[in-house]
Amino acid sequence: MALPPMVVATIQAAILSPISNIMAQAIAAHRSEKLFVIDWVPVFQFLIYAVISTPPNFMFQEFLEAAFPSTKSTPTKEAISSAAAGNEKELDREASEGRLVEPKLNVGNTAVKFLLDQTLGSAFNAFLFSMFTHSIQEAMAHRTTGAEASVAFLTSGKALDYSQVDWRRVLELSKLECKPIMMAGWKLWPFVSLFNYVVVRDVVVRGLVAAIAGVGWGIYMSMFAAR
Repeated sequence: MALPPMVVATIQAAILSPISNIMAQAIAAHRSEKLFVIDWVPVFQFLIYAVISTPPNFMFQEFLEAAFPSTKSTPTKEAISSAAAGNEKELDREASEGRLVEPKLNVGNTAVKFLLDQTLGSAFNAFLFSMFTHSIQEAMAHRTTGAEASVAFLTSGKALDYSQVDWRRVLELSKLECKPIMMAGWKLWPFVSLFNYVVVRDVVVRGLVAAIAGVGWGIYMSMFAAR
């Protein structure tokens, strides 16, 4: 039995997001000329973030597509020609072959979706990332081991302690970071968004395109979170 599209999209993100963090760690190690040892703690954090953030984003894209369809049905040139000539026999044949109408890009709907995605969607994701990152980092602030012992830390059963999170501080930091994250995202995501809305018709495939583009974005955000 096929998995629901949202589950597929979440699995894709849960695979690609940790990969982006590992790549970011490799780049950082190369730049600092240090031995590259994977720290599984931030990898775990990015995995959890992907699982949390993908479903609401998927539902948002489904809503946008339902409210503002990418295409509209317009008569084909053949159908217009047959109708103009009053050729009902040809019109019937075209109807039976599914050639009466064809999908055309709805420019107005695409523009609305693009604006909503790059404003409401972008703000939501920037704020969610910052809130998640700061809260989980504080919940793991008691960590005293390095990358070599990251697996042991994660499997200790005491890796997460949200009782030590200062939520007021997390909220204030998230408010401050929201705009810079959005502005950084506008260097990439508008192009991905336009490609998805203009070229890609299926919401699931759009999710895959976004997840692939997200590898590069994830590398940037991994370095941002590791400051």
